[in-house]
Amino acid sequence: MTDRLTRIAILSSDRCKPKKCRQECKKSCPVVKTGKLCIEVTTASKLAFISEELCIGCGICVKKCPFEAIQIINLPKDLNKDTTHRYGPNTFKLHRLPVPRPGQVLGLVGTNGIGKSTALKVLAGKLKPNLGRFNNPPDWQEILTYFRGSELQNYFTRILEDNLKANIKPQYVDNIPKAVQGTVGEVIEQKDERDMKAILCDDLELNKVLDRNVGDLSGGELQRFAIAVVAMQSGDIFMFDEPSSYLDVKQRLKAAQVVRSLLRPDSYVIVVEHDLSVLDYLSDFICCLYGKPGAYGVVTLPFSVREGINIFLAGFVPTENLRFRDESLTFKVSETPQDNAEEIQTYARYKYPTMTKTLGGFKLRVMEGEFTDSQIIVMLGENGTGKTTFIRMLAGLLKPDEAEASDVEIPEFNVSYKPQKISPKFKSSVRILLHQKIRDSYTHPQFVSDVMKPLQIEQLMDQEVVNLSGGELQRVALALCLGKPADIYLIDEPSAYLDSEQRIVASKVIKRFILHAKKTAFIVEHDFIMATYLADRVVVYDGTPSVDCTANTPQSLLNGMNLFLSHLDITFRRDPTNYRPRINKLESAKDREQKSAGTYYYLDD
Repeated sequence: MTDRLTRIAILSSDRCKPKKCRQECKKSCPVVKTGKLCIEVTTASKLAFISEELCIGCGICVKKCPFEAIQIINLPKDLNKDTTHRYGPNTFKLHRLPVPRPGQVLGLVGTNGIGKSTALKVLAGKLKPNLGRFNNPPDWQEILTYFRGSELQNYFTRILEDNLKANIKPQYVDNIPKAVQGTVGEVIEQKDERDMKAILCDDLELNKVLDRNVGDLSGGELQRFAIAVVAMQSGDIFMFDEPSSYLDVKQRLKAAQVVRSLLRPDSYVIVVEHDLSVLDYLSDFICCLYGKPGAYGVVTLPFSVREGINIFLAGFVPTENLRFRDESLTFKVSETPQDNAEEIQTYARYKYPTMTKTLGGFKLRVMEGEFTDSQIIVMLGENGTGKTTFIRMLAGLLKPDEAEASDVEIPEFNVSYKPQKISPKFKSSVRILLHQKIRDSYTHPQFVSDVMKPLQIEQLMDQEVVNLSGGELQRVALALCLGKPADIYLIDEPSAYLDSEQRIVASKVIKRFILHAKKTAFIVEHDFIMATYLADRVVVYDGTPSVDCTANTPQSLLNGMNLFLSHLDITFRRDPTNYRPRINKLESAKDREQKSAGTYYYLDD
């Protein structure tokens, strides 16, 4: 029986409630009926316990559990030898580890809950891998013997002999103010071990906020501050967990350059990143993680950057001959009906006038423009250029100073708005929230199949809103926004907190919904791949952020992207297999060739 599939039983600790059920799992288990203790649970126990050795994988307990707390998962059979770490009985299990190489940037890509942060903890020496034996964990001697012959043996030996210092930038920068007191300048003075203060503050635009308290920083400022603090400390291992969230496109590229500047022949740099174009730009090689979120994760061998990201998108690992996703993801930008002259007549057209708005020391000028229904307009610009201000003017939440003399009035629109920052205040479950806010939509079969199912809202229905993670909140907020009947949907940064796979799903959901419902969407998005996939037209912002900015007239994807990228001084090409946009390395042959031709952005190769 050794060659049968090994299986793991996963028990969701926040769903299993032995005091509130009749222990259906234990009563229905055929192995328990033969007198063996396959499932143990009493009303006094906090959680049920499922023995993976005795389990026969019949799955009856999974169906019988009233709280849907049990998953029984069959694993590919070679994996059992490769367990790196398991937190405890019936919990998450990580197989294999990414292999960092000195002098190169290792990128990690995979969905949320698949073990990326666990892998980082192990590689930083903060978590001792127990090789799956959580009852009698092995000592380091045994762990080193286990990794013998791989690059990891050398790596862990260096960590143990304590000549490696690891610096980690955490995933959730929102928690930094709780741990760090003082002004930005004071903290940076304290941490600056490599005398890099001037260069980093310049690169990451921190000079303006040096005298501000860490607690008063916005999300993007906190992110740049966290990257600077890690980069200015001396160390041998630098780890960045999602360095691009909250940052605009320009800042993402700057952050990528700062991360790459940390490379030395003997230092290790490891980055977890969901924005695939940034990951592509900053990594030298990539490990994918696949598996089942919250249950188990498997790390692949290292691949080249292009191959690694394409494997992740294709959902197929050729070296292991293993498919981990049903369908591959591609970015073919379809020609939208707008480009087709006969169909244009059927669209309703809307115009808005040239407007200005002054808020304190900031002035925004909006050039007049028009849009039609069934259209998605993506706003491209740095943070602080007034994208949210423009959205709020359209929504009627802000009155413009004076619309300049023209016969165009701002039409009255019903607007559904998803703000950039989502703070959960609702004191009950997701189901009750949806019932109160979008009762008609969330039960409508079309809405269920177009929005609820792909965003996987069903699994969150009975959870308390205040307990949701960032990514779960984002998905619920998207469903709420699309579920509210409106003429215009204003969606501010739909990709924040979502992993790479969910971003692509969310883009498809928004695109399909807007087209079917014949509505208009204005979207602010900094993830380049998402922005190009979503956009029918683009509004490019230029000017000095937070001082004086202009929102240009909506223009075609190609012209708008060319204009935007020329401001940033970067060029894009497309990958021939799945058409995803890829940033050219600065001053590479392709980069110089495209710049001299003035084609910063390629629609098709």
